[in-house]
Amino acid sequence: MDRELPEESKKEQSRRRWLWIGAFALIIAGAVWGLRTSLSNSVNTIDIRLATAEIGNVENTLTSSGEILPDFEAVITSPITAVIQQIYLDAGASVRSGDKILELDKEFTQLNFEKLKDELELKRNGIVKLRWELEKSFYDLKINDSIKVLKISSLRADIENAQRLFKAGGGTRESIDQAEQNLRIAQLEKRQLENDIRIKQQTMRADIRESEIGAQIKEKDLQELQRKLQQANIIANRAGVLTYVNKNIGSKVAEGEVLARLADLGGFKVIGSISDNYADLIRVGIPVVVRINDTQLRGTLTNILPSVQNNIVNFDVQLEDKANKLLRPKMKVEVYPVTDAHHQVVRVANGAGFTGTPVQEVFVLRPDGKAERRTVKIGLANFDFVEIKEGIRVGERVIVSDMSKYKNVKELEIR
Repeated sequence: MDRELPEESKKEQSRRRWLWIGAFALIIAGAVWGLRTSLSNSVNTIDIRLATAEIGNVENTLTSSGEILPDFEAVITSPITAVIQQIYLDAGASVRSGDKILELDKEFTQLNFEKLKDELELKRNGIVKLRWELEKSFYDLKINDSIKVLKISSLRADIENAQRLFKAGGGTRESIDQAEQNLRIAQLEKRQLENDIRIKQQTMRADIRESEIGAQIKEKDLQELQRKLQQANIIANRAGVLTYVNKNIGSKVAEGEVLARLADLGGFKVIGSISDNYADLIRVGIPVVVRINDTQLRGTLTNILPSVQNNIVNFDVQLEDKANKLLRPKMKVEVYPVTDAHHQVVRVANGAGFTGTPVQEVFVLRPDGKAERRTVKIGLANFDFVEIKEGIRVGERVIVSDMSKYKNVKELEIR
């Protein structure tokens, strides 16, 4: 028959059980702590990125964006107000000089041309008529002048007759005075007529010149309208590729409205955009790096637009290899203006481990396979390289990955 254990024995067994559980828990915790400690001081090579220090050039760059545009693009506008009648080519088509792009309805402009042509003919006929009228008027003045000459001769004869009669006792002094006065009046009238003739000659020249100028203006207007009619045949003026064509058949376009854009895809340029916070750092003539995926193209900043829109400054970049096969119209690219450059310095490939501060700590591999924390001084930096001023020698391997979780570790074992 089983006996019930004393209460003291039960308590003793319970204490032993809890002691064993506590000891086991301590062992497990110690093992976990040891494993974590050993792991925290080691890292797998597949989890890090290594770079070897070397001698080379480092450029300091600004980050901006850009767009690829054709080096040359002709804008074809409507020379007249007209309606789009027919489309022959669409955007993307390659064209040769003389190829027809679209056709405009020229009927209204043609009517204006004929009207202007008639007005010019009327103007020319008016000049001929004016010449006839002026010549007749001038001829009448000349005849009157001749009549005055004859009248003066007659009055002089009257004076001589009056003087002879007076000497013979058959005339009076008053008759002589009257004849002399009539001669003076006729002479004054002749002088007036001569002045009228001079003025009429000048007026004739001025009137004819005015009419001729009016006709010349009409003729120039006619030539301009004729030129516009010829240009209304919208054709390519050079070889290239159409980047835009107005395809709205039946729509009315005003004079000067864009109908098509023709680009020469043999060369491209870049239009860059950067925050106006960096406006004082960019200048004409500095080198520029343009990145297309993994390819880098070099160029030069050739122009800075004076206006600032939405806190953005735009600038032009002339590429060295402007015919590169990767270039496409309207392509978005990364643009890096170079503001400074150091040549033949110690450099390391850039990575997340570099924070951009002048002094920082990185891990450098030792010959024994471990990585030690080391303080280094940083110089110029760009998207590819970081200049090392102090702390790393040529040939040493550096962990360039983000190692912020090992900030309290002095040494790492590389597994």
